[in-house]
Amino acid sequence: MSGQWQQHVSLKPYNTFGIDVKARYFTEVHSDDEVRQALARASEQGVPVLVVGGGSNLLLTGDIQALVMRMASRGLRILSDDGERVVVEAEAGEPWHPFVQWSLAQGLAGLENLSLIPGTVGAAPMQNIGAYGVEIKDVFAGLTALDRETGELRDFSLEECAFAYRDSLFKRHPGRWLILRVRFALSRVMHAHLEYGPVRQRLSEQGVSQPTAQNVSDAICSIRREKLPDPLELGNAGSFFKNPVVAAVLAEKIRLQYPGLVAYPQADGQFKLAAGWLIEQAGWKGHREGDAGVHRLQSLVLVNYGQASGVQLHQLAQKIQADILERFGVELEMEPNLY
Repeated sequence: MSGQWQQHVSLKPYNTFGIDVKARYFTEVHSDDEVRQALARASEQGVPVLVVGGGSNLLLTGDIQALVMRMASRGLRILSDDGERVVVEAEAGEPWHPFVQWSLAQGLAGLENLSLIPGTVGAAPMQNIGAYGVEIKDVFAGLTALDRETGELRDFSLEECAFAYRDSLFKRHPGRWLILRVRFALSRVMHAHLEYGPVRQRLSEQGVSQPTAQNVSDAICSIRREKLPDPLELGNAGSFFKNPVVAAVLAEKIRLQYPGLVAYPQADGQFKLAAGWLIEQAGWKGHREGDAGVHRLQSLVLVNYGQASGVQLHQLAQKIQADILERFGVELEMEPNLY
């Protein structure tokens, strides 16, 4: 029941890897008041708190000796509309992909490249989620967060969030800010971001020459469904490693040995390498150790074939990291948060 605490609850339904560990306490919160009440009770009892959304960015390696508080607030609204620029607001507990589809149904463009990403709206700014050339920061209009140190609400602007590649102020200060709702600046005029070849190719295959936002979303959904396993069928957390950014001299050194290196030049002169390409070149694609494995179609995705523990998946990830460092001199960083 809303706001009530349960004890020794399996977290298997609440993480997309499907890891079966238990939370000492568990509750779902649906409003600001319920958030405050749960935090106050936890503080009084000296119980630490782990806030989760869709559980798509977690690797759980053991039982959680804390209150696991699942954000379940819902609500979508249009705050302003000048005929072109439209600001919408979504509660933190809204599932991300249905929110994207809702925005498209309103005739709004901006989120289409971020279609079919798992998780919730509240978690999206934490990682500055991105896909196919678009990141949260590109459509961000503000958010409201609770300061767990003072209990006060604060509105954050784009600059204050300090977004970077898969990073933000909120990720760098874990445990302090609890995101309650997020605002996005969308548009009634389509400005397509088709820098990634696979998207253009898929649209061409579909006979679409002047794509709408819905066309782009449909194309990206079809690509993602082919490349990425459905967490409901095969436990995973999407891309497990960040694409590493390296110095130009290292990128060139790798390219001399591997002419097919996938690398994207950055504004500061460095290069962003495709982590999945590195992992595939090293022979890990499709590798399996018990029920922990690397997906057979997408080497950037670690999967749970059924009974893998978080420890086993973490050990596999560490083996991959060590191998990539030895082969290429490149350090891979995990995307999921480890608990």
